Amino acid sequence: MQYKTQAVAKPYFVAAIGLFVGQIIFGLIMGMQYVVGDFLFPEIPFNVARMVHTNLLIVWLLFGFMGAAYYMVPEESETELYSPKLAIALFWIFLLAGAATVLGYLFVPYATLAEMTGNDLLATMGREFLEQPLPTKLGIVVVALAFLFNITMTVLKGRKTAISTVLLIGLWGLAIFFLFSFYNPHNLVKDKYYWWWVVHLWVEGVWELILGALLAFVLIKVTGVDREVIEKWLYVIITLTLVTGIIGTGHHYYWIGAPEYWQWWGSIFSALEPIPFFAMTVFAFNMVNRRRREHPNKAAVLWALGTGVMAFLGAGVWGFLHTLAPVNYYTHGSQITAAHGHMAFYGAYVMVVLTLISYAMPVLRGRAANSNKAQVVEMWSFWLMTIAMVFITLFLTAAGILQVWLQRVAEVPMSFMATQDQVALFYWMREWSGVVFFIGLVLYIVSFFIKGETRTATR
Repeated sequence: MQYKTQAVAKPYFVAAIGLFVGQIIFGLIMGMQYVVGDFLFPEIPFNVARMVHTNLLIVWLLFGFMGAAYYMVPEESETELYSPKLAIALFWIFLLAGAATVLGYLFVPYATLAEMTGNDLLATMGREFLEQPLPTKLGIVVVALAFLFNITMTVLKGRKTAISTVLLIGLWGLAIFFLFSFYNPHNLVKDKYYWWWVVHLWVEGVWELILGALLAFVLIKVTGVDREVIEKWLYVIITLTLVTGIIGTGHHYYWIGAPEYWQWWGSIFSALEPIPFFAMTVFAFNMVNRRRREHPNKAAVLWALGTGVMAFLGAGVWGFLHTLAPVNYYTHGSQITAAHGHMAFYGAYVMVVLTLISYAMPVLRGRAANSNKAQVVEMWSFWLMTIAMVFITLFLTAAGILQVWLQRVAEVPMSFMATQDQVALFYWMREWSGVVFFIGLVLYIVSFFIKGETRTATR
């Protein structure tokens, strides 16, 4: 059954994809600056392009999560959204605040922006991924709390399910851990120690709960497998996620001045972190193999299966490659880190949001699935983006291995810049892979505008 207030998810999905396009454009600009140092300089310096690229990633995924929650929760709770008007108001507030922040990055020198926005009152700026000015951070807190109020009230007045409960825990955790972005101690070790409480405990903690809930919801819809079976899998996955992810934060503490015991704790529990991602992959394929019906939205099924595989490869396998302390000693901060980051974010979070949008947008537009022609184009977009991301990861991994050898292991280590010259070929290949990825993203958008006949579901 569809609920009228699920329609508030649509603008969130549209904004998410629009911001995703912006993120990739700035990624391509950065990629070019790696090999042509003065590309678009001084208009868009590298540090500004990087700031916009990473901030757009975070903001568009948050839009995606919020839209997914507004779509899922009424259906899971079997009741209309508590306040659709509040949801629309928050959409515009968040969108305008995000746009103003990006424009500030692009047109105001960062030091001046900090001075203009009260950073002297409460210093929170200047830290990687948390570069947002103080008013933006405060705005994010207000929007998050109002959003959580809306979602929580909807769940409380309706049916309670494991999926909505896990989703709520993940979303509340996201908001709570963001509060550590306001804590900026003068001691650099303490600063980094608590900085990871936002960055790591988001992406390797509470965001994984959101990922699990979204994937479970879509799999119930497209496979018809009993809810009880899927919920049991979900409980196992989130338990493994929390146990390994929380203590696994220690793999960021190896070389920042934290106590030495973190080398053991971080190594052991980080080595276990691929397990929940492997379980997620098995879960997705198992549910699709046990399906009771052929859903007409084949593209959404493909995205769901791809999420499990790519999350395991990116977050699990590539995370494990450099997570043990003796290995991390050499690889820390190298392009191997960038390789892991790109595939992990794409596999775990980008793909699950695209999965939900692929499933939900046709329903919001009054049909079970997009036309057959549209789905063929969408599947092409899946393969182009996914294969391009695999090659981006492989080229960055090769660049990282060569970088570590030349700069950190060789008997006569090269300087950083001399090393960068030696790995430039991999940067060029990464850039061309990025262009292919962008083409895939354009096809994903185009697929929603292609008309034609749609297959009906079979039971």
